[in-house]
Amino acid sequence: MDRLIYVAMTGAQQLLEKQAVASHNLANASTPGFKADISAFRAVPMYGPGQPTRTYAIETTPGADFSPGTVTSTGRELDVAINGPGFLSVQTRNGTEAYTRAGALSVSPEGELQTSSGLTVLGDGGPISIPENTRIAIGADGTVSAVDQSSPGANVTTLGKLKLVNPDTSQLVKGGDGLFRMKGGASADGDDTVSLTSGAVESSNVNAVSAMVDMIDLARQFEMQMKALQTIDQNEQHASQLLATSG
Repeated sequence: MDRLIYVAMTGAQQLLEKQAVASHNLANASTPGFKADISAFRAVPMYGPGQPTRTYAIETTPGADFSPGTVTSTGRELDVAINGPGFLSVQTRNGTEAYTRAGALSVSPEGELQTSSGLTVLGDGGPISIPENTRIAIGADGTVSAVDQSSPGANVTTLGKLKLVNPDTSQLVKGGDGLFRMKGGASADGDDTVSLTSGAVESSNVNAVSAMVDMIDLARQFEMQMKALQTIDQNEQHASQLLATSG
């Protein structure tokens, strides 16, 4: 069997992998703070006795697109958008620290500040607890303040400060949950230069039109690989018939 079949097969397989990345990005085009995955092909020559005669293709996901999304005003007191580079710190289900730019925050039934996906938002000293019957305000530096609505004096209390970080993006790894983590499991240090805009959220940086065009282009490339497999199979059949006739 011609080894070209394996070349076409790996090309088709990796195109399916890239299609999965494109569809995942498209599915999160409306997810606040989502950063698109970047996929690329890598050529891998097949070495063996003599000179390499075939080159296989491997799809890789080298990282994420960290370009900012559009900031949209919501008017909600608990919504925050990060100005420029930086991330909010959250606590994952297993207790580790991760980072996100999804700033649509809320208060859990237990009184903790959390993201829209239910993850606890971390402050400089850990989770931030929100008292009952209070109105929350988040400052540009991440300071979380509460106004007691049951008190006629409207006393303002500082509850904590959000842990805002700005690590080198080359040291971040994106997980399947859309969160970023430091390589090696370390925790990033807080950065006082990161600022917020209250009453707004950052949208996904996925361009839905471009993602759709990419999916169509990938589908056509997959069809080309399938046609290559059919052509190889036909050539094999014709070669077998010629050999049988000459015999």
